[in-house]
Amino acid sequence: MAPASFQRITNTVCVMDASGNLGFSMVEKLLQRGYTVHAAVQNHDCELQFRGLSCDTKKLKIFYADPFDYKSITGALRGCCGLFYNFEPPQDQSTYDEFMTDVEVRAAHNVLEACAQTETIDKVVFTSSATAVIWRDDRKSTTGDLDERHWSDINFCRKFKLWHALSKTLAEKTAWALAMDRGVNMVSVNAGLLMSPDLCIENPYLKGAAEMYEDGVFVTVDLNFLVEAHICIYEDVSAYGRYLCFNHVVNRHEDAMKLASMLTPSAPSLPQSVDQDLRIIQQGISSKKLNKLMVDFESSPQLEN
Repeated sequence: MAPASFQRITNTVCVMDASGNLGFSMVEKLLQRGYTVHAAVQNHDCELQFRGLSCDTKKLKIFYADPFDYKSITGALRGCCGLFYNFEPPQDQSTYDEFMTDVEVRAAHNVLEACAQTETIDKVVFTSSATAVIWRDDRKSTTGDLDERHWSDINFCRKFKLWHALSKTLAEKTAWALAMDRGVNMVSVNAGLLMSPDLCIENPYLKGAAEMYEDGVFVTVDLNFLVEAHICIYEDVSAYGRYLCFNHVVNRHEDAMKLASMLTPSAPSLPQSVDQDLRIIQQGISSKKLNKLMVDFESSPQLEN
């Protein structure tokens, strides 16, 4: 639940990009809580999907905002007190490769610069990834669990062609550098693998899945939990820095097999040994910081207008 001191000049927020599963769900939840929402999307075809919202859309405004067009970003942000930002790859470059890093970094830079130039923006919730935390040479020898204080090693990511991790790490670092330089109040959400309806084996997060599993850092997050975490972080004035966000650790053979069958439903089942069935990998990652913040969060109350 938002603290009593949670008061902003306006209850208008922007969700960018609002076309993906996370963005769309964020728009819907924010409308339900009484916010006026600027849904920023990259193409005109996305407007149709908002007709399927299960809530009143009187407070919804749709903007076409290209993350590489500074003016379109500022247009979507105009009059907003907050931004929920998550990167959706351009339709003409949807595959994560070594070139995607430059694309995502440039988008993050443009968006944070636009926030710095928008006087009404009070807070930015920046969606990053757990892959910007876990990929390091010393991850097996690190004392204690990995958490928000850790960063993936850029050279390690390049060496093993972990392009998703590299893109998320550099984009988030770019956003933090600009936010601190421009005085933008930013908080980041380092999300686990999003368990969305369109999850498939080609998801770039899954590069190195076997290693993540063996190290006890293969984490997933349900869509509703991720949305609520974003809103809690936005509304709680005490929120700061980075927050690892997940609500399930894949650390049992049974969990891994279940996920594998979900990703490749047509693949034949593999024989399982008793030893494999009983093995539990020790968890090596922690989301205590977020869990503590969300203890008193209530997802149902509406904002007073």
